[in-house]
Amino acid sequence: MSTKEIYNQLLVEGNDDLHVIKSLCQRFNVNENFDVINCEGIDKLISQIPTRIKQSGIKTIGIIVDADFEIQKRRLEIYRVLEKVGYSIKPEMNPDGLIFLQSDMPKIGVWIMPNNEVNGMLEDFVAFLIPEDDKLMPIAKKVLEEIESTNINNYSLIHHSKALINTWLAWQEVPGLPMGAAITKRYLTVEHEQCKRFINWLIELYKTN
Repeated sequence: MSTKEIYNQLLVEGNDDLHVIKSLCQRFNVNENFDVINCEGIDKLISQIPTRIKQSGIKTIGIIVDADFEIQKRRLEIYRVLEKVGYSIKPEMNPDGLIFLQSDMPKIGVWIMPNNEVNGMLEDFVAFLIPEDDKLMPIAKKVLEEIESTNINNYSLIHHSKALINTWLAWQEVPGLPMGAAITKRYLTVEHEQCKRFINWLIELYKTN
């Protein structure tokens, strides 16, 4: 008699999220007993949640999304989707991330980048990982401030964090590495408390009972 396959998923918005998470898991020796799935954008990610919850054999689903400019709106958007498929959700967020347990349904975890509390995105989380004594980041910030003050930036201000991190990455020993590779290369530290909170959430979400 065959047993039903049980598996776990972690839904992310894009390829950068996927590689950052995999690099962090490697640095912390996290047991990767879950598939990281690039949903190719926030809209596709949210639309896939109900279908993935109903998949046969699914045990745990993690959801990682950017807050962008409206964290409360993003939070309620996720909550509404979960409530429609039967989860009882309290309208709150925890800086340590959320984990929902509902009888006869997959365990659900939610992390809103960068830290469940403020507006921002993956790049703001990665900014936490820049060493405190780094001498290049203050210069990168000043350069972007000057560019934006004269309105010669070609990027949208919503992508300020992306421009800042990529400017900083362009000035490393190997210029322009992706964020995940910069973690592996140890240009970025993993000692920041925010990083440890994220890893603890990930471990707690996918731990086996």
